[in-house]
Amino acid sequence: MTFLQELLIALVQGITEFLPISSSGHLILIPKLTDFPDQGPLIDVAVHVGSLLAIILYFRKDVMGLARGGFASVGLAKDDAQRRLFWFVVIGTIPAVALGLFLKMGDYLEGFRSTQLVATNLIVFGILLGLADRFGKETKAYEDMTLRDAILVGIAQAMALIPGTSRSGATMTAARALGYQRVESARFSFLLAIPAVAGAGLLAAFDLAEATAQMQQDAVVAGILTFFTALATMVFLMNFLKKASMMVFVIYRVALGAALLAFL
Repeated sequence: MTFLQELLIALVQGITEFLPISSSGHLILIPKLTDFPDQGPLIDVAVHVGSLLAIILYFRKDVMGLARGGFASVGLAKDDAQRRLFWFVVIGTIPAVALGLFLKMGDYLEGFRSTQLVATNLIVFGILLGLADRFGKETKAYEDMTLRDAILVGIAQAMALIPGTSRSGATMTAARALGYQRVESARFSFLLAIPAVAGAGLLAAFDLAEATAQMQQDAVVAGILTFFTALATMVFLMNFLKKASMMVFVIYRVALGAALLAFL
């Protein structure tokens, strides 16, 4: 890839990963709307890992808390609250990991790189996001997570493996429907992403090891560029959700989906 393509992919991924508008859907659209060749799923995963590192840095206090919960689970620390949250995040990750392994082992991922599929999911899940944000209560925080909530949001995250759905959009939709505050639903969503995206990155590492030197370089550069873009976007979104609803994202999703169905 050229540096311009790497930069474009990084900007698209870094911005759309945290906004509930589907990063994977936008990545698929890049070769459809430009003269660039399809970057392929390996590069897609590499830029997701760049986003993951941004999550870890931004939510470092929460990540350290989850780490304490993990140590408490094996008797190396005492923190019952964090231990409970740690296991809820682990359990919430299971649906996405199971479905992800099934899709990868069955070689189904390439079949999802369809403009029509992306457009349809942008519209359908955008409307669901709007309904959940409009009618969902704002009474819960991340610390109020229950086993039921973790499983339901985890199932929503698994559905987001289909491009156009949006991982952050699906998980925030589920969290808002369950009564989590807007900022807290985003916090919940991003922390739940850590093990899921880390798992995808680990699987991609095996593919990257067998890739050409040029492909490896492209993946590393795109991932680094994505990290900085994603960090800036996360700061914006968390401040935005303190003052506004998600309706602007709903309108964008529906408009983009309708345009794709009409013109592509």
